[in-house]
Amino acid sequence: MRARVCVVGSGPAGLMLAFLLARQGIEVVLLEKHADFFRDFRGDTIHPSTLDVLDELGLGEAIARLPGRREPGVTVSFDDGTYQVGDFTRLPKPHNYLLILPQWDFLDLIAAEAAKLPGFTLLRSTEAVDVLRDEAGRVTGVAAVGPDGAPVRVHAELTVACDGRSSVIRDRLGLVPVDFGAPMDVLWFRISREPADPAGLLGRVGPGAMLVMIDRHDYYQCGYVIPKGGYARVQAEGLDGFRRRVAGLAPMVARRVGEITSWDQLHLLTVQVNRLEKWHVPGALCIGDAAHAMSPVGGVGINLAVQDAVATARLLGPKLTAGRLRTEDLDLVRKRRMFPTRVTQRAQRVAQSRLVGAVLRADAPIKAPGAVKLFQRFPVLQAVPARLVGRGIRPEHVS
Repeated sequence: MRARVCVVGSGPAGLMLAFLLARQGIEVVLLEKHADFFRDFRGDTIHPSTLDVLDELGLGEAIARLPGRREPGVTVSFDDGTYQVGDFTRLPKPHNYLLILPQWDFLDLIAAEAAKLPGFTLLRSTEAVDVLRDEAGRVTGVAAVGPDGAPVRVHAELTVACDGRSSVIRDRLGLVPVDFGAPMDVLWFRISREPADPAGLLGRVGPGAMLVMIDRHDYYQCGYVIPKGGYARVQAEGLDGFRRRVAGLAPMVARRVGEITSWDQLHLLTVQVNRLEKWHVPGALCIGDAAHAMSPVGGVGINLAVQDAVATARLLGPKLTAGRLRTEDLDLVRKRRMFPTRVTQRAQRVAQSRLVGAVLRADAPIKAPGAVKLFQRFPVLQAVPARLVGRGIRPEHVS
């Protein structure tokens, strides 16, 4: 196959980029190794910055029709009480809320809109395994394996790696990220939700563990935070021990923890915080998690990925259309997106060190930090974390 651009990975960065380029009349082939977008452990929070982009694309009404939940704030429960730590209603309208929406619904919407464009091709169950190069070493496309095991070769003027934190394409390009480490990993699982249960996005903190509960109407998608590399220890305590820990953090679901009957119901997310200092080589570019893996702190990963895609399409799309894309043009994306990446990762690393790491090392009841109590005493301050999380640093717009 031949295309102007080959995008590898149809997560938020890859799918949004392919859609935006196809809207500009650029022929794009998008490779996705899975048959669908259904992955329980993907992020569910669509932030105001992403909702702004969807409005600019004319998709605001379409996203509003999906089965999402508008969340005005984020609450966290400590041993000395429950506190609201972010108030999104203090942001400018119309998107002064977080949208809690399964990521597969978001991706299905973008894929359906992209499929209406003549230049867009999505190849599912097609796994990229290497890059193609010319005699000078310039990347000229991607070698992949199709659903029937047959080889697939996509020749392209530009290859964009959006295949996540374990990017195969990044590895084949010889680009190595700088790793900043993380004190935790996350176990994802489901617990049924009853009508009387609290709604929205909930956080619960206790000695040695943290629990995030995402309301998906009839069940909670739960993230149980454990010390880095601590899954073997959790398993050694047995399922009964794990169920007791969950019930201790969230007594309201204590009668339902018996729904966890197998380790197969738990999915381990190995948390990484890293970034490339160089995002491109001749003929290829990395964005999203392939360029910078984010901590789950703040739930900003999907939104930074979308922002990367918007910036890439705006900066490179016109040059591709005009047939004058140069290798040095690829670095425009890094220059534009490196600052928000650095600032966001720095904030996440501080939160990991001062809050998450301290909680995971604790063996006594956890009281709310002074900053959290200050937000409660002066509610106007809750606009600050809401602005940093919801809008982010240097939000992008569709031109």
